Amino acid sequence: MASCISSVRFTVRITGSWQWTHPDDTGRQGDLALPAREHLRRQAAGILCRHSVLDLAAAHDAINSGLSRIGCAMPGLEVSGMAELSVAAADRALAEEHDRRQQAADLEHGEELHRLAQLQQVLADPDLRRVWWMAQFPDRFNDLGSLAEVLGGLPAPQEAQDDDLRGDVRRLTDGLVTALHTPQQREVFLQALVQTLTALGHHHLTTAAVLQHRPHDPGSTPA
Repeated sequence: MASCISSVRFTVRITGSWQWTHPDDTGRQGDLALPAREHLRRQAAGILCRHSVLDLAAAHDAINSGLSRIGCAMPGLEVSGMAELSVAAADRALAEEHDRRQQAADLEHGEELHRLAQLQQVLADPDLRRVWWMAQFPDRFNDLGSLAEVLGGLPAPQEAQDDDLRGDVRRLTDGLVTALHTPQQREVFLQALVQTLTALGHHHLTTAAVLQHRPHDPGSTPA
């Protein structure tokens, strides 16, 4: 029976039992083994196609959990069963090769996404964009303005690990920091930050913010 990879198969032996629950209706019984076996095979195939031959224990538990529950192959016919699974060496080797190729494809895809994210980071920053363009196309500096128009308001890439709240806070903080042009504005922002951290009980972060907030003596060098 096919695994989660259609060309890779389990070897399956099913032992089934069935019972006719309408003893008075003897005319409809016929050969009960045929629909009972078909029901068990169909049920087993539906379970195994979601499992890998490389995880035989999980597939074994899943199929026996499903087959052991009494099912109804047709009105009046109750069916249950148990299965023994094995995997041929050729099927296991094919699954392992498929797994290696999938891992290699995932790695290549991840590297490509990382490269594109780095490029987006560069293109979203006007200063980095200018340096990148000069390094890539030193003889086409006059075309940089056209690139900027095409990019429009290209945002910097978001961190993949950011949840919604973390991303919102980061974007808000970046906007605030960008908008702070004077020492007075920076003073107000740091005071508000210290008060917020204190209210939330994050004392170690409060201490760090206070150290950043503490003014330096005139002419002194920050530590």
